[in-house]
Amino acid sequence: MSQTLTESPKAGVNLPPTVPAPEERKGLTKKEIAADHPTWCPGCGDFSVLALYFKLIEKRKLWHEKITTVAGIGCSSRFPYFVQAHGAHFIHGRALPFASGISLSRPDLHVFVFGGDGDAFSIGGNHFNHTARKNIKMTYVVMDNWVYGLTKKQTSPTSPLGFKSKTDQWGAVDYPINPMKQAIAAGATFVARTTHSNPNHVLQMMEAAMDHDGFSFIECLSECVEFYEGAFDASNPRKGGVFNLVPADHDVTDEMAAYKLADEPFPGRFGIFLKKPKATKNAKEAEIIRAAREKVTGLKDWQILQKNFDRMK
Repeated sequence: MSQTLTESPKAGVNLPPTVPAPEERKGLTKKEIAADHPTWCPGCGDFSVLALYFKLIEKRKLWHEKITTVAGIGCSSRFPYFVQAHGAHFIHGRALPFASGISLSRPDLHVFVFGGDGDAFSIGGNHFNHTARKNIKMTYVVMDNWVYGLTKKQTSPTSPLGFKSKTDQWGAVDYPINPMKQAIAAGATFVARTTHSNPNHVLQMMEAAMDHDGFSFIECLSECVEFYEGAFDASNPRKGGVFNLVPADHDVTDEMAAYKLADEPFPGRFGIFLKKPKATKNAKEAEIIRAAREKVTGLKDWQILQKNFDRMK
């Protein structure tokens, strides 16, 4: 088939007609992102976090094939059901290793993981520590409500001393985990704290976490109105509490300063406690792959296989 050519006055040669530039792809709307209707109890703090996740996707113009939402088991872990995009509702406590595989194999994606205090710090506690120390690039948002809500009110790893539940009718006697201190000590390179009752702040923390090159952890206080109503009133100015921001002069690269902030009594501080540059496992593995491929440049697949067999002799 012949192709029509046009005269180019500058070069004096015939060139194909100019191809029009593709139109800029529009970002998704909330209607296009939302999937099933959320099934949380009316008033649950998780509604706020989901709405702000939608807003983040809209603002950053992420498309369906670039959204990856992973969760474990629990009320908060229903997130993937409600997002019209790629994701997985994975095994209890095992969301992080699954998300690690996605992050390491698909560097073009930013993985968001959502969980609760039980999923993150009880059955998933070991995975939390190792994902943080390896500094795998992803954002982990833990909606901490200080109680096992899905299974109808049992003591969780973050329940305060004295909390009465079906498993501790006399009041909790085990010392609670401090998620912020644990994240800092485990090696997370971005550690922040927010609360569902301050939507603008939640979105700010999500954006900052997404922009960080490394393992980003956000503790988000998310009230369980059914089984621990009023747990976070002390952090909500509308209920007589105080929302204390991280001091403006705080050095976010200072690990010890971040640890001291995390040790303040409840309601503590809100904002970015720690943010420091550190090589990610993603970058390290990419370098290992590059170096390995460099050694076999120009060889066919069967020749590479033969070299491996020869080394085994």
